[in-house]
Amino acid sequence: MSEPSEFQLTTPESVAADPQAIEILRMWWSKDEPVMSVKPAFNDPIKFGELLAYAARHMAHGYALRHGHNEREAYNRILQGLSEVVKADNVQTVAEPVDAPKGNA
Repeated sequence: MSEPSEFQLTTPESVAADPQAIEILRMWWSKDEPVMSVKPAFNDPIKFGELLAYAARHMAHGYALRHGHNEREAYNRILQGLSEVVKADNVQTVAEPVDAPKGNA
């Protein structure tokens, strides 16, 4: 997977310096659908909800900076998209097959 360097995500220095930092989620848009790797690292799922809320706020800020959107309107559009998926109630989790470990047989 290759993309222009301006769009590549990097690990923040504060995270790289934190030995207790945990990666929770990676997401891609591939073949017209979301694809992700997830780690349910919190004991209480409400923490993941909080993480998503923070992500929505930060993404709205990103839309304001990169695309000139009004930050509040971008946030509301993000929430609208979230609400539409929740209401649709047709999201299925499809796990990709895990390859068998390669060994010396």
